[in-house]
Amino acid sequence: MSSVQPLAAAPPPVVGAEIRRALLELVQVALAVATRSTEVSALDRALDRIPTEVEPAAAFVTLTEDGELRGCMGSLEPTHGLGDTVVTSAIMAALDDPRFLPVTAEELPAIHVEISVLGPPTPIADVAAFRPGIDGVIVDRKGRRGLLLPEVATEFGWDAAQTFEGVCRKAGLPRDAWRDPATRLTTFRTIRFGGPAAAAGQVVSGLPDCPVESGTLPGCPTDPRRASSLT
Repeated sequence: MSSVQPLAAAPPPVVGAEIRRALLELVQVALAVATRSTEVSALDRALDRIPTEVEPAAAFVTLTEDGELRGCMGSLEPTHGLGDTVVTSAIMAALDDPRFLPVTAEELPAIHVEISVLGPPTPIADVAAFRPGIDGVIVDRKGRRGLLLPEVATEFGWDAAQTFEGVCRKAGLPRDAWRDPATRLTTFRTIRFGGPAAAAGQVVSGLPDCPVESGTLPGCPTDPRRASSLT
């Protein structure tokens, strides 16, 4: 596909145990805000627990319920702080994934969260070097982009060619578009961790119904999608 020498995906980012715990707690708060189970102000307190030395990174948040996908959204570009990216990804996965109805507060105890922090993308110069289940893939052609996390190939038992076909379909491209030299394929690795969507002891009953923009009313949050500086 290119005269560039084959490159393996860059190593996954390093995310220590303390930061992973803080990010999971942050997602739990974000989901509580998204389902109107807590006030938006709780996000500020949770974000304050993310160490300032954490570098920006692209990230995705995946929600599953009884082993089935319930939502997955994220960012391809590390343009914001990791905490902000994770908050926005969690809220979008809960409310804005077009494949699903919005998540409700009552569902949270049954939902499992996975956070995937992406390492830097590396061009795929030799498709034979791609490792399904270890490497993720991004396809980019004429303004159409799609991404598959590494675990997707494992879930479906795909080899490299099937993974490339899958990411092309996700991007709205012909399944064999990856074979075209005009198509850009990049690979990446992730660090993945997770836990329950609702923290132990968390009250998950929704707040009173309020107009979306009525954040000045007692007990009524603003639109949770406005809670992050990314939206």
